[in-house]
Amino acid sequence: MTITARLTELGIELPKAAAPVASYVPVVEQGGMVYVSGQLPFIDGALVTGRLGEDVTLEQGAAAARACGLMILAQLQAAGVLDRVERVVKLGAFITSTGTFTDQPKVANGASDLMSEVFGEAGKHARSAVGVPVLPLGAAVEVDAILAVRPA
Repeated sequence: MTITARLTELGIELPKAAAPVASYVPVVEQGGMVYVSGQLPFIDGALVTGRLGEDVTLEQGAAAARACGLMILAQLQAAGVLDRVERVVKLGAFITSTGTFTDQPKVANGASDLMSEVFGEAGKHARSAVGVPVLPLGAAVEVDAILAVRPA
């Protein structure tokens, strides 16, 4: 089964791939690997902003991380590599949070759980979950990805 078919089976509709907000490309394929630039969380077309431990709840943060994961998948689809993914290798999650908020891993689970849901065993990956004081455009979460792909 292709990943596109799996998304349909799960009832997951991908958002439109977001355009870069600065001087970079969203996806680079090199040597059997695909690198996806950090993706921001859009839910119902609106950017999720704020800070965990202040004005964003853990549940909202996990939903934002899932939205970042959906945008990663959308970028892979737009680049024409989604159905060639063999394995999710690593996710990097950056969570805007207060100095006392320590549940960054639980927030990042929103993206990690999505990858396992979509890719099965091949979606299990290494990960970083880092608290930061601010992200671009005031985003609450940003997630990037490294994936292994089959040759074209």
